[in-house]
Amino acid sequence: MTLTLLLLSCVLSWFITQQVLNRAHRIRLLHAPNHRSMHTQKTPHGGGIGIVIGMIPLGLWTLITQPFSQILYLASLALGLIIAIKGLIDDMRPLSAKIRFGIQVAVCILLLWALENLPIPPYNTITDLTPTLFFPLLVLAGVWWINLFNFMDGIDGLAGSQAIFMLVTAAVLILWQNPEHIETTTIRWMLVLAVAIFGFLLHNWAPARIFMGDVGSTFTAFMILFLALLTIRLGWLNYYTWLILGACFITDTTYTLLYRLISGQKWWEAHRSHAYQRVTRHLKSHAKTVLGILTINLLWLAPLALLSLVFPHYGALLIVVAYLPLIITVRYLGAGQMEIVPK
Repeated sequence: MTLTLLLLSCVLSWFITQQVLNRAHRIRLLHAPNHRSMHTQKTPHGGGIGIVIGMIPLGLWTLITQPFSQILYLASLALGLIIAIKGLIDDMRPLSAKIRFGIQVAVCILLLWALENLPIPPYNTITDLTPTLFFPLLVLAGVWWINLFNFMDGIDGLAGSQAIFMLVTAAVLILWQNPEHIETTTIRWMLVLAVAIFGFLLHNWAPARIFMGDVGSTFTAFMILFLALLTIRLGWLNYYTWLILGACFITDTTYTLLYRLISGQKWWEAHRSHAYQRVTRHLKSHAKTVLGILTINLLWLAPLALLSLVFPHYGALLIVVAYLPLIITVRYLGAGQMEIVPK
């Protein structure tokens, strides 16, 4: 992996994001805030186009020197592009929920079919249980991950920072075990995607001048899903590791949804009752909230992710250790509770 390639990805992402920013009004990507927003001014959406363009061309370039399993990588890019196009259309003119979920389910099914032979903890393969349980569960988990990542893209810099943390930490854990993997396509893609997100994040850090939009959040979430499942298939990381790395996002969104369901709220409606949104309103700072979540990621979840590799047989216990304090925290913060917001 050359530094030149990474630099090009970052610069390309930054440049394309800047072009979207300059033309947001003309291409219908300038959205006004509403009573559910965490922002008070009209701000461009769709900056995630920079991430897509920063990733895809240079992702393809990495395949030139690594032709092995090229079809799998090309398939993932094609599916990611479908997700991105759907997201861009949704940013410009909202699609119906049926269309959005239909595309997401189809793309996740195709991704799992392309990957094949994903391990079921601890010994079997996905093909053993495809007709019964595990395949549908993975499809459901994939669709939920794409949507929850989108739900968490609600304040400046949060989604981009989380994605970079997950990708870079996963790459470091892989290289810590096997430094020779530095030249593999998988590691190259993880780093290229991370720096493409960083190029966008230069525009998105608080105070944000542009938002990621569905085009960026769903594409980023899908590519993380692909890379996570691929590293699991290769035996480099495991399910526990990735569940721990994504714990902040998974906990906040899942707890909030369940609370809204149980309390009889209209859970499908837009809201701002996530724990991270409540913290942001209390602190009156997007940056402080993001830095707080990054601190949890680095000081709490990253070490536990490492332990899940060193002691894989204790993976379930480590999941409990990772998630329990987060669940207690989001409950304490009142995640999911109804709030009277001025209209």
